[in-house]
Amino acid sequence: MTSSFPRAQVDIDLDAIRHNLTLLGARAPGSQVMAVVKADAYGHGALPVARAAVEAGASWLGTCSLGEALALREAGIETRLFSWLDTPDVDFAAGIEAGVDLAASSLGELRRIAAAAKPGTRARVHLKIDTGLSRNGCPPSAWAELVDAAAAEPRVEVVAIWSHLACADEPDHPATDEQAKRFAEAYDTARSAGLDPMRHLANSAALLTRPDLHFDVVRPGIAMYGLNPVPQAEDLRPAMTFRSAVALVKRIEAGESVSYGHTWTASRDTNLALVPAGYADGVPRSLSGRMDVWLGGRRRPVAGRVCMDQLVVDCGDYTPAVGDEVVLFGAGTHGEPTAREWAGKLGTIDYEIVTSMYRPRVRRRYLGERS
Repeated sequence: MTSSFPRAQVDIDLDAIRHNLTLLGARAPGSQVMAVVKADAYGHGALPVARAAVEAGASWLGTCSLGEALALREAGIETRLFSWLDTPDVDFAAGIEAGVDLAASSLGELRRIAAAAKPGTRARVHLKIDTGLSRNGCPPSAWAELVDAAAAEPRVEVVAIWSHLACADEPDHPATDEQAKRFAEAYDTARSAGLDPMRHLANSAALLTRPDLHFDVVRPGIAMYGLNPVPQAEDLRPAMTFRSAVALVKRIEAGESVSYGHTWTASRDTNLALVPAGYADGVPRSLSGRMDVWLGGRRRPVAGRVCMDQLVVDCGDYTPAVGDEVVLFGAGTHGEPTAREWAGKLGTIDYEIVTSMYRPRVRRRYLGERS
């Protein structure tokens, strides 16, 4: 029997994800929506999120690895799947057989995909052009050769060309226009080779700020989870809440210190609440002395260092009860800390915060599941 007392739990609001995708789809009315569910749906749980995304109108699901795509297919997801990055030893045959669209960024990758296609079948391929991110993708100098090879390969159907933007979360950054120009040139080359591919380029930020780059498919990632990648108002709802509960309450006198290293000392008599969640559960130790939690209807500071399995909250004269809910981060609608606030204090992005919540001791609860 599962205890109702959460040591560390993330609540995933699937209605928020549906709401966000509906909003994002409305921003790109002429495009299909590829909901990106890579990395276990950014820590939110790939299968429940994939189902919610399809219910919200997504006609594609995007994964990084073929293994992620196949797991969704094996779980009964019939929506079109796209997988774009694997190691050279991956056998593409299972993906082709399962109807997963695959990415090719080089002649070698194209040939491995073609070789994996069984007689009488064709692999569906999206050719990736590197337009300036300089990660995965075919360099422009080799693009024409890749396009010609793909057009001549009978075991391959070129479904799309695509690329990824480097600076779309900075709406005025000139790199986006330069990448758009290179993408247009790559598309013209593909058309000249006799191909008629779809195009997809827009991530969450470009979906929200660059309607000229929506093309045939848009790829919302972080925005579908309610975290806005650009500094503008959107009615996006964060889907993840990280919570725990009070395990012990004690009162200490002024002058007593708390946790390892005694980095915090009580300036007055105070009540402490012990919370059984620590850095093994996704609470960064580097937030020690810099974080609050939501407890008893208000923010309260964490006293001393965050430990592997626990942290301590300074409650002053407020006396919480054992079992009271503690919100470590959430949507922020009541004043509770948010994933973005954590990220700002740590000098990182909220993507890193939510994806790090996929941990063995962190229990997941889904809200808004449909049968």
